[in-house]
Amino acid sequence: MSFKTIRKFANRTATIIALSTAAIAAYTPAHAQGDLLVAPTRVILDGSRGTEVILSNIGSEEATYRIGLELRRMLENGRLVPVERTDANSAEEAALGMIRYAPRRITLPPGQPQAVRLAARPGADLADGEYRVHMSFKAIPRAREVSASDQQAEGVSIQLIPIYGVTIPIIVRQGRVEAQAAINQPSIVQGENGPEFAMSISRTGESSTYGVLSVTKPGEDEPILLLRGIAVYPELNERQVRVRLTPEQAAKFNGQVRIEYREMPQAGGGLIAAVDSFIG
Repeated sequence: MSFKTIRKFANRTATIIALSTAAIAAYTPAHAQGDLLVAPTRVILDGSRGTEVILSNIGSEEATYRIGLELRRMLENGRLVPVERTDANSAEEAALGMIRYAPRRITLPPGQPQAVRLAARPGADLADGEYRVHMSFKAIPRAREVSASDQQAEGVSIQLIPIYGVTIPIIVRQGRVEAQAAINQPSIVQGENGPEFAMSISRTGESSTYGVLSVTKPGEDEPILLLRGIAVYPELNERQVRVRLTPEQAAKFNGQVRIEYREMPQAGGGLIAAVDSFIG
């Protein structure tokens, strides 16, 4: 193969990668932390076929990232807390054991995207249900050059180097799983720093729910509150939602409102739960 042919093939491959990354950015939410952009921000595997997560270095310097799997559980307030592997339950252990991914470490030049391939290999005797791990992408700090003045300095110096990372859920759905949800007790309450919108989402079934929460007034097209990416994971039967409001925002809640919890637009936007409520 001639050098000209190789160069033409390389340019064509780079163009395909760029177009694929642009397409993912256009239709899939992405999460950025530091100089790392990750898309999608949530992966669901419900068959034997695998998928890819695209990492992009949006910084001006080369960066290296370590890729791993973590366990996290959701608290009633929506926070995700780490779980040590020694404290994992049987479902969490099964989730860790079935996820396959490569590579485990990536070095990205500036503006360079790369795919991480992942798939699930559930065992033949795996019970129906939803299984979840969280995939982490953590930056490895660059080695710091020590200057002559640093070497000559007396005493001990400590340098704190922040480690940036992104974590996304990887969900495996085995068999037929469903979930039902309901919106409960919407109200305006007084928080530590001012008024807050408060409500809860109750969930039943074998799978999580995930979507957009909107509050609208009758006759108005634009919502007075819009929250994206609200999840309720299977370890919870009920999750609390509280959002700080300005006094002006809180005033708009007075009277009749409609609260809807819908799937994310890219998942079809189907209605998960809704309630009409009077807030006074």
